[in-house]
Amino acid sequence: MKNYDVAIVGAGFAGLYALHKLRSLGFSVHVFETGDGVGGTWYWNRYPGARCDVNSLEYSYQFSAALQQEWSWSEKYAPQPEILDYANHVADRFELRKDIQFNTRVIALLFDAKQGTWLGETEDGNKFSAQFCVMATGCLSKENVPSFDGLEDFAGTVLHTGKWPHSHVNLQGKNVGIIGTGSSAIQAIPLLAEQATALTVFQRTASFSIPAHNAAMDKEHERFIKDNYPQFRARNSQRYAALDNHPSQVSALELEVAARTAIYEARWEDGGLPFLASFNDLGSNLEANQTAVDFVNAKIREIVKDPAIAERLCPKTVLGCKRLCVDTDYYQTFNRDNVTLVDVSAAPIEKITAQGLRTHQKDYSFDTLILATGFDAMTGALLAIDIQGRNGVTLKEKWQDGPTNFLGLTVNGFPNLFTIAGPGSPSVLANMIVAIEQHVDWVAELLTHLAANRQRTVEASATAEREWVELVNEIASHTLFPTGCNSWYIGANIPGKPRIFMPFLGYPAYVDKCNAITAAGYPGFELS
Repeated sequence: MKNYDVAIVGAGFAGLYALHKLRSLGFSVHVFETGDGVGGTWYWNRYPGARCDVNSLEYSYQFSAALQQEWSWSEKYAPQPEILDYANHVADRFELRKDIQFNTRVIALLFDAKQGTWLGETEDGNKFSAQFCVMATGCLSKENVPSFDGLEDFAGTVLHTGKWPHSHVNLQGKNVGIIGTGSSAIQAIPLLAEQATALTVFQRTASFSIPAHNAAMDKEHERFIKDNYPQFRARNSQRYAALDNHPSQVSALELEVAARTAIYEARWEDGGLPFLASFNDLGSNLEANQTAVDFVNAKIREIVKDPAIAERLCPKTVLGCKRLCVDTDYYQTFNRDNVTLVDVSAAPIEKITAQGLRTHQKDYSFDTLILATGFDAMTGALLAIDIQGRNGVTLKEKWQDGPTNFLGLTVNGFPNLFTIAGPGSPSVLANMIVAIEQHVDWVAELLTHLAANRQRTVEASATAEREWVELVNEIASHTLFPTGCNSWYIGANIPGKPRIFMPFLGYPAYVDKCNAITAAGYPGFELS
């Protein structure tokens, strides 16, 4: 049985950086990766139109100044193949592959309290041990496949956006059905409509989407950012989501309608996630939020020619309480003759048939069925592994009423186990790569502290964990996130999953708390 200082599960952006950072500090590190390549989210999500919704010059590593300068992006919002190329470049440039074991799924981790180590087992029966485990399993990596009656009976091809084939999928001339209208579907649907003879979109809940206005990278802008990367990164790190979103300091309710609308128009033309920062109270004041809802819905009615279809596409929820989507010609796609929108909130899906799908009102037939049904977010990939901490308690048992931890990084009863971008941290509500680097750097500093002080285990105290969960929920209670709609932020897309708001709201405040704990000698942790 092989033994390591640190075992890392996952070779996405978190796993790659954790390997590089910890190996550079002298730890023996080994990464276990289910796929046959690096990239994580960008390895699996290869559906048509898959691309990042964060500007390319921000959705990138900052740990290496040389890397920042040498890599150039072709578009404002990078497409999936280019992001995967970037991940492979990083793996090769920093010689990471030699410590990554591909095609290997970790199925169990057991903490040996006597030895103070983790014992791991892979799907092929091999075993390993490590003093520390870093779970870089990803927040959106466990695809959600609803238990549709009859799914196994469908005679055509079934695809999931979160596990798209690595070979070319030819949909030319096909009759295609797609279930879901979340972020992945909104990216895919315009391109699917261009390929398919007929595309039927089954929507339960309409999503808000802002145009990306994607374009080729402005090389003059890229040069300016590269010349000023330290200042650019430092400024973004002090913003709510660690993004260059140009936050407003003005309430939506302070302005007259014409002035407010002009700001929304400008943000709409700029495109993307910064629309959420149009005013400073869209996430906390329902009346203010409604002004944004009204603006976006007016845009949808303006774009979509059929008034009945436009109304179906107009969300009736709070803008931003679900992940805001970013699109290219999504709403325009519903003006095509070969695209049909079916409202399954009014006529729920009864079953999947051999030919297609049956709702309460009608039978539909197609050759290909695409499930754009999202993910068991933030906890799904972790709970898919049998993780047993002290006294044989499993993480699934520990989290049966919802995830509890300290800093979104550590779990009481599970010493030396770290969850990168886990629930209870800014995670999916921050620039993910920035959040990843902050977490990995914090863990690296803690492990260095343990080694210097000849301490073998570290564990969050029960008190610190309880107080942290209370703080996460207290902060969320002052916003529209927990109550504005049923989102995957609270696990509402998974039947039986506990309903609890999972991310920590506010990136700079979170980092300050982490830094304060380090500076004070790790209060809230039990070191032995």
